[in-house]
Amino acid sequence: MNLIPNRPHGGSWQTAMAAVLFASLAGCSAVPSASPTASQSPKANAVSYSTTFPRTESPISEGGKWIGGKSVGLDWGDVSTIPGYATGVAGPKEYADSVALLTGEWPSNQSVEVVVGKNAVSRYPEVSMRLRSSLAPHKCDGYEISYSLKEGDPAYLIIVRWNGPLADFTYLVNVQGKQYAVKTGDVVKATIVGNEIKTYKNGVLMGTAKDGIYTSGSPGFGFNEGANGDYGISRFSATATNSASFGP
Repeated sequence: MNLIPNRPHGGSWQTAMAAVLFASLAGCSAVPSASPTASQSPKANAVSYSTTFPRTESPISEGGKWIGGKSVGLDWGDVSTIPGYATGVAGPKEYADSVALLTGEWPSNQSVEVVVGKNAVSRYPEVSMRLRSSLAPHKCDGYEISYSLKEGDPAYLIIVRWNGPLADFTYLVNVQGKQYAVKTGDVVKATIVGNEIKTYKNGVLMGTAKDGIYTSGSPGFGFNEGANGDYGISRFSATATNSASFGP
């Protein structure tokens, strides 16, 4: 997804780091259709998952914990990993961003946090976080929160509702300015509680939006282009809860 509708997508990129991986408080099943066990209740009060991408995988799986925009959605792109780093390859058409979503049942109030990794970039690359999202053949819906890796005034922040079909989306926030640019080591975060979406950069609130269309789905992340730049993320974490907040 881009700030300017006519910007093209597509490509690939890579880097490296170290890795650790855990899932806690159950609910993130290895296979989306698997029946929940007593220790994997989809009605758990809280579910969390974190990774620094310990394997080389294309597309990302981590033992069946992820599904992809190409492998499942068909019209979009997949995310791949090398140890310590995740990148993406967008699909061949405009707005066919790469996307990876966690499997299993997730409570509706969700938080996603990623650490950015950036080398040389051109055009308008984005690091995206996904909330309450789902994938099926020719369908990708939910909420996307994206920060630009372009420096200076052309940088931007967008919060988007994906409506299902390829290139069918609605801007909820679309703002521009150098304060929205991200670089290596920046921590960006997005949350949704009820119908309110908030996003943060290095702990500072950067944008808010309200939308009540989607009330369930999975957290995840993605990218919008690759061949024209070299960037990704080095850490991902997600938390979801049935409570009205994520804690004190």
